[in-house]
Amino acid sequence: MPLWGGPRAGPSFSTRQIYRVSQITAYIKELFDSDYALQDLWLEGEVSNYTRAASGHVYFTLKDEETQIRCVMWRSQVERGAYLPQNGEAILAHGRISVYEAGGRYQLYVDDIQPAGAGLLYLQFEALKERLAAEGLFDAERKRTLPPFPRRLGVVTSPTAAALRDIVNVLKRRYPLVEVVLSPTLVQGDEAPSRIVAAIEALNQHADVDAIIVARGGGSLEELWAFNDERVARAIYASRVPVVTGVGHETDFTIADFVADVRAPTPSAAAELVVPDRQELRGAVESWRRRLAQLMEGRIEGERRALQYREQALRRFSPQAQIDSYRQRIDDLMHAALAGLKHRLALARERLRTLDSQLQTLSPLATLERGYAIARHLGTGKVVKSVAQVVAGDRLEVRVSDGQFESTVEQT
Repeated sequence: MPLWGGPRAGPSFSTRQIYRVSQITAYIKELFDSDYALQDLWLEGEVSNYTRAASGHVYFTLKDEETQIRCVMWRSQVERGAYLPQNGEAILAHGRISVYEAGGRYQLYVDDIQPAGAGLLYLQFEALKERLAAEGLFDAERKRTLPPFPRRLGVVTSPTAAALRDIVNVLKRRYPLVEVVLSPTLVQGDEAPSRIVAAIEALNQHADVDAIIVARGGGSLEELWAFNDERVARAIYASRVPVVTGVGHETDFTIADFVADVRAPTPSAAAELVVPDRQELRGAVESWRRRLAQLMEGRIEGERRALQYREQALRRFSPQAQIDSYRQRIDDLMHAALAGLKHRLALARERLRTLDSQLQTLSPLATLERGYAIARHLGTGKVVKSVAQVVAGDRLEVRVSDGQFESTVEQT
């Protein structure tokens, strides 16, 4: 709330109004806190009166040739690993300016500190990073996958650098089939960015490569600065083949890393990422061979069983099978008919024996066996049943049990 009717109005002498110091201080603090320009800024200066209190907070003065400002960094920022300067050191301090009411003074509440030389580069780095990110150069959607089995690999680095030897050694060990195409360049200094751009473009235009490694060994921020150049970033973005960066050490991040399709922490790691390991390939091939053999064996066994089933079905329904079935049926019928015939013959024989026995019982021959005889007229064959049937002189045929003879009737 303004004290005198508005932020630019002076005191009114028509009415005398008395304010407490705390009211004025609070009013001034409100003015500071409402000014957005004071809420996000970088200050450059020299550190003096540096103190780290028992509470963990850090207090120091930031000064230049003309004036100074008190600064405070809370313990929470210190514990996050913030850079802690020394007295006499030139730094860049980021934070907001507000009023410390208890002391009635304004001060910088610091949330980040950078050494002055590196700090300027850091600000340039962050500004370029933010701008290129807004353009979409870092978008994950545009990043390409690396070819699984590259034939030719382009390398952009210094021909005398240890990075090149590391890359070549890794490639020979892991995947000696790949051909390395070196596009030599400077990797530090004022001319390095344009040389790196030319090396990348040369590989894209004249070399049939499947991927490109842009590499440099470790170094200071200034030594790696060529890879934070906008021209290098745009050359990587424009590459027609995937680009892998291996710049510095694991903790070093450059603009080139953000634009690249794949970022590796070191040149050696970049080589490991871009080619497969032949030992792993051999293991994979062997695994696939065993799997294929198992699949083929299973397929063959399945087809064999299916063939057996079809063969059995064919046998069941083939004409020969039908003929064999009919033959067996005929054999069964013949066997049954023969058995029936034998049974009927047996019955007939038994009946015949019975009749024969009865016939034997009733047969005249049986009577003859008991001493009787049968006489027949020799001419007519009539059986003589009575004496009245013969006269003297008749010739008779007499049958006895063991034969027959002729006789003549002499008298009656």
